[in-house]
Amino acid sequence: MLAALIAGERDVPTLAGLAKGRMRPKIPQLVEALTGNFGEHHAFLCRIHLERIDQLSAAIGELSTRIEEQMRPFARQIQRLQTIPGVGQRTAEVIIAETGGDMTRFRTAGHLASWAGVCPGQHESAGKHKTGKTRHGNRWLCGALGTAAMAAARSKDTYLAARYRRLAPRLGKQKAIVALQHTILTAVWHMLTDDTDYHDLGADHFTRRDPQAAMRRITRQANALGLTVRFDPIEPAV
Repeated sequence: MLAALIAGERDVPTLAGLAKGRMRPKIPQLVEALTGNFGEHHAFLCRIHLERIDQLSAAIGELSTRIEEQMRPFARQIQRLQTIPGVGQRTAEVIIAETGGDMTRFRTAGHLASWAGVCPGQHESAGKHKTGKTRHGNRWLCGALGTAAMAAARSKDTYLAARYRRLAPRLGKQKAIVALQHTILTAVWHMLTDDTDYHDLGADHFTRRDPQAAMRRITRQANALGLTVRFDPIEPAV
């Protein structure tokens, strides 16, 4: 439609008729949107913007090809990292690019998390240690991990999502996301150090680890609704 406008087409039904796919049912709305004053100057500006978009798209294509070439030696590591919930190809590439894919320079997973800036600093006052703000670290890696953590928090039936739901009410959403960033990066360190696949602990990890705490939580929730709860063991199937 924009190309037709730039070329000089001004007939609104003709322009709206260029709609394709899912836009076809919206032709009445398109007719209304396309009705108005669109002159030669507007066409000039649209052409400039579209040419700029094409230039940027071409540059992005060249960069993507270059990144693919540089990442080819790390194809196996990138594929493995993508098995972590929330970690896609772009995040995996950032992890490799910023760390070099070599975990020997980080003595422990904690050292990697500290370098990346996804672990809280330590604030001591009157002999008491208090949780501080996160350290300054690698902003590109931290940003990619933040995107991965938010995606992981929305995932289904995963340990990371369960960890987020467990921490968010107590720490707040932002700190819970930072905790997920730390957990993801810890997994990255072990996977690249031991050359192993990601192992998800499961969405029921915390329930299995402390079933009594889970029962107390259910009881409190039921009591808040004015209900009582009795737990009876399930009889084994015959």
